[in-house]
Amino acid sequence: MPLGKLDHYSVRSTRLQETVQFYTQVLGLETGYRPEFKFPGVWLYNAGQAVVHVVGIDRSNPQALVDYLGEKALTEADETGSIDHIAFVAQDFAGTKAHFTAAGCAFRERMVPSMNLAQLFLEDPNGVTIELNFPG
Repeated sequence: MPLGKLDHYSVRSTRLQETVQFYTQVLGLETGYRPEFKFPGVWLYNAGQAVVHVVGIDRSNPQALVDYLGEKALTEADETGSIDHIAFVAQDFAGTKAHFTAAGCAFRERMVPSMNLAQLFLEDPNGVTIELNFPG
């Protein structure tokens, strides 16, 4: 059973607007079509592909979310569980660093030994670490 490419990742969030703002203004993703689920959320797109599904948690009425995706403790929405980070291939290392600095977004810079691969790491409003890889 061979797997195909990674389709998307999903983040449950009590900070829906902050999270959407981070992914659109800092990482440059675009909001797009999302089916009419009975719970809040936004799908974020990169080059026409929905790559991040942000699932909003309505603390006053979480039942529709529980019915569809199952129960998780609300405190887990503010943590990342076993997930350490999500990685994207990116371009324009210097321009991306300048953009993050101008946006006031903290990041960490790394070089992978023996691979000629520059990396930037940053956190979304939910504590999910995003890794950007810049080959060459």
